[in-house]
Amino acid sequence: MKRVYLDHQATTPIHPEVLSLMENLQKEVFGNPQSSHYFGFEAKKLLEEAREKIASLLNVSPSEICFTSSGAESNNWAIKGVAFANQDKGNHIIVSAIEHSSIIQPAKRLEKMGFEITYLPVDKYGTVDLDELKKKIKKETILISIMHANYEVGTIEPIKEIAEIAKENNIIFHSDGVAAAGQLKIDLKELDVNLYTISSHTFYGPKGVALLYIKKGTKIQPLIEGGIQENNRRAGTENLIGIIGMAKAYEIAIKEMEERNERLKRLRNKLIQELPRMVENVYLTGHPENRLPNHVSFCVEYIEGEAMVLYLNQYGIACASGSACSSKQLKASHVLLAMGIPPILAQGSILFTLGIDNKEEDINYLLEVFPSIVKKLREISPLYKTS
Repeated sequence: MKRVYLDHQATTPIHPEVLSLMENLQKEVFGNPQSSHYFGFEAKKLLEEAREKIASLLNVSPSEICFTSSGAESNNWAIKGVAFANQDKGNHIIVSAIEHSSIIQPAKRLEKMGFEITYLPVDKYGTVDLDELKKKIKKETILISIMHANYEVGTIEPIKEIAEIAKENNIIFHSDGVAAAGQLKIDLKELDVNLYTISSHTFYGPKGVALLYIKKGTKIQPLIEGGIQENNRRAGTENLIGIIGMAKAYEIAIKEMEERNERLKRLRNKLIQELPRMVENVYLTGHPENRLPNHVSFCVEYIEGEAMVLYLNQYGIACASGSACSSKQLKASHVLLAMGIPPILAQGSILFTLGIDNKEEDINYLLEVFPSIVKKLREISPLYKTS
């Protein structure tokens, strides 16, 4: 059976160069970077070289990079760490209504603990309203968290402008950059954020390794305690080989970004243009232009998203309905609902995210099989009425 992987937002395959590097190091380097002997010194040197490489690519200081186990951990750390460290200033936090669950759930947890959470609305494209953000700020506001780009609809947010608003009001600003890293040019000094999340597995690096950028002077408490690692900010023996792999994958992503994005945009645009022509009552979600270069998302009327995913899998096509962390909940996406999409239509969400190995023949294959799948599902749908 032909296999086509169109779920790169969930995760990416590891880049061959990264895999080769990690395999060789796994055999040669096993020391704990905190050990005071040759093997530890060797490991520590490699760890700091990886930190310096990523910091240089992000245009920040190596001391501002803290490695974690996942984007979810980094997001939790940003939200909870800032909240607990700044209670003397206030207890008000602003997050967008379309954040990843690793932002929304910690925010809800804090809400139960007495913090006040404002869920900032978005427009029909999933873009936050800067004027609305300004109105929601209070003297007790200690944190704003708005993602750089949305996982489900691909919309890119005005992060630099949000950072300026936060800075004017002396508020810490965090951005979840997991969906953006490796696809958008990220200069953290230029963006001027206080905190930024990146996860390796979304740009062809290994799973189980991520980072949280913490701008010097940002007041934040540790989330994981019990060790001196990461300058006493995050306990736990470092995932050395994974961190080195992450640094290599990000280096390759930056080097190849322009070429990758040019090709992916071409494939993305073909799918955006052709699929609604071939199937009636299909609606693009997210911003039509200001979106990630590899991202295509639709709502298909009268049928359910998970059913489409399962049928496409029978043809060897892997895709998603909603984000990977919430797609199995079998309920309408909070992202789509926040954008004003009716619940019954939001149930029919389908998401295709392209990668460096995808070719035009993959898009052609999807366009070939998708109309018949929709036709079959609509024939058994109680909502669909033929004329």
